[in-house]
Amino acid sequence: MTVSPVPESLSEPRLRFSRRLLAICLVVIFVGSWLASQVQTSFGRVRVTEIRLPMQNGQWIVADLFRPLSATAETPAPLVIVVPGFQRSKETQANISLELARRGLVVIAIDPYSQGSSSSSTNQRSATNEGYGMFAVVNYAADTDNLNYIDKTRIGVTGHSAGGNAAIQAASYFGAQSLKTKTPSKVHSVFVSGYVLTFTERILRPVRSNVGASYAFHDEGAYRNELKNGDMRRAPEALRVVNSSLPADAKIDEIEIGRFYGDPAARTLRVIHNEVILHAFQPYSPEATTAQIAYFQKTFSLEKTLPPADQVWHWKEILGLAALIAAFVSLVPLAHLLLAHFSFFQGLVQPVTPAPAAPTGRGRIIFWTFFLGGALIACLTYIPFCELSQRLFSEASGREQTWFFPQRMNNAVVLWAFCNGLIGFTLFYLGYRLHGRANGAKPAAWGVAIGPRELFRTAVLALVLWAAFFLTLFVVYAIFHVDYRFLFLGVRVFQPALLLLVPMYAPFFFVFFLSNSLRVNAGMRFAGQPEWRSLLLGGLGNSLGLVFILAAQYITFALTGTVRWTDSWLYVNLLFAIVPMMFILPYFNRIFYRLTGRIYLGPMTTCFVFIMILLSNTVCYLPL
Repeated sequence: MTVSPVPESLSEPRLRFSRRLLAICLVVIFVGSWLASQVQTSFGRVRVTEIRLPMQNGQWIVADLFRPLSATAETPAPLVIVVPGFQRSKETQANISLELARRGLVVIAIDPYSQGSSSSSTNQRSATNEGYGMFAVVNYAADTDNLNYIDKTRIGVTGHSAGGNAAIQAASYFGAQSLKTKTPSKVHSVFVSGYVLTFTERILRPVRSNVGASYAFHDEGAYRNELKNGDMRRAPEALRVVNSSLPADAKIDEIEIGRFYGDPAARTLRVIHNEVILHAFQPYSPEATTAQIAYFQKTFSLEKTLPPADQVWHWKEILGLAALIAAFVSLVPLAHLLLAHFSFFQGLVQPVTPAPAAPTGRGRIIFWTFFLGGALIACLTYIPFCELSQRLFSEASGREQTWFFPQRMNNAVVLWAFCNGLIGFTLFYLGYRLHGRANGAKPAAWGVAIGPRELFRTAVLALVLWAAFFLTLFVVYAIFHVDYRFLFLGVRVFQPALLLLVPMYAPFFFVFFLSNSLRVNAGMRFAGQPEWRSLLLGGLGNSLGLVFILAAQYITFALTGTVRWTDSWLYVNLLFAIVPMMFILPYFNRIFYRLTGRIYLGPMTTCFVFIMILLSNTVCYLPL
């Protein structure tokens, strides 16, 4: 009786390595998350809890409440309400939240309507008319005694980008209210980051609050400003802010950046900052964070607390990055161990076919032509698909609640991914017909052939890996109240309702993921080529087109002062988060291919994981 040899991937040394690697990943995830939570809570001096507040029309707001233990009914502290910008959740503003809380301020960081874990809004101009939910939170804090540890006379609001618009709208709204009631505005101080479009006479006239503003000198949206640039020294928008509190004979025509004008006690303080940075990175600038801290310290008379430059939030970001990397890496040893120890999955392990020789001559020309051609097509089709998505999915683009593809920004990405996936299949087939077929390439060696039962088991394994990935995240969040995050790249817990969107978006994304797996494993794996070089080639091939877009956008910006794509600049900014995912995708597709000898486990697993990340990190107009 002949005993079948044990596949090399299932050998005991390989399995021992996977067990150790999985253990290391789990240690990094939990220890890193614990340390991140310690930074977030100022090592126990701040209590961070999630709250859910019912709002008008059946809506609700989910927020993180940062309460320093020093804030009590006997020693109430100022409150600052933090609103993230478009596509962002409360976690993306944790840096300013924890820094203010370290200095004794109570902070409520909200998930804006239609973002994070908050509900959608029936108002299509939620930022302007509801402050993304901020107006209701201000009323809740000012009009109830539930937060008996806050000083109701010192309520501040702040936000970045669209959240900054919400902040100045709140100052205007409550200022107008105070004029009618002849009482002080409920908003004592407002700090606006990354938004000046609503610094108009109509909005500023009723404001009865201290006002600070911070605008990126290289803000990509500055083409919409009156002077078409981000220089705030003579910007009419910034001048209106400062002059709104000055006597007629003291008005200025040039701002001294960083100078405090007016009197904080009279709520006439004004200050403008102008950091040399891009829009998306402004909230994570130590300089911008310092300016914001110093502003609230001055307006709330807290100068004796920690100096503004004494910041620790970056340690939370580094620890979150470590947990993020470990979580992704853990998918590999977990898949390996499941394949080895569960009979249901063992049949999925097949030998990997030998890699073909690298193309030469005409074949080499065809390879590089299709490689660069695919990247060029990816580059040239992205913006047109962004524009097309606004017409095809008009409800989401118009901020209307809908069950039909309700994610405005991801709708553009799914169109691009689906069509470029089809193009990827076409390029692979053309390469086979023009060169591969005549030079010994065999479809049987591609790892494509698979039976229905094997395909089903592969899908089950992918779902198990997806569930393990997010179950670990939910456990981490439940224990430590942090997620896997670095700046605006993050994996966050999600509302169960988002699972309804997976069958809607995943099939179209899967075409792209499967196409990539086929090309990386059957078209970019050559004999004698170091694995690192092959994977680097795959990563570049999958992301180069999008990198071209970023290059065109910012080279044009550097040369002319205006971005290449103006009306679509937010879609271009989205690429800062998408490009890293596109780059690492081929690495996972190759690793899972080597584990199974088939091209399917990689794209199934990464599609489930990456799509859930995309779905939970953007604006969503579900009617919930």
